[in-house]
Amino acid sequence: MKAGSIAVLWGLTFLVAQAAAQTVEVSIRDYKFVPAELKIKAGTTVKWINEEKRTTHSVLFTGPGGIESERFFPGESWQRTFDKPGVHPYTCGPHPEMKGTVEVTQ
Repeated sequence: MKAGSIAVLWGLTFLVAQAAAQTVEVSIRDYKFVPAELKIKAGTTVKWINEEKRTTHSVLFTGPGGIESERFFPGESWQRTFDKPGVHPYTCGPHPEMKGTVEVTQ
């Protein structure tokens, strides 16, 4: 295979990978995650956006190896890419009554 053909193949592979990756947004408003339940494909990034007027929030994953975002202010956001299939329940650290779930499929 010629070097030019390899470069074209690599470029096409890169474009396909970029097209497959996407970002899904979750709004935080009225002390709720909207939508509260997501079903996404592996490789997708979820971006949480705080649309409250005065309140800070965080995203706290409650399962094994759970992580918590820093608190973010109104107008700010936080994001996480999900690379492996599984179900990821989460809450808001300071407001545990707020609940959501990210289900990741192949």
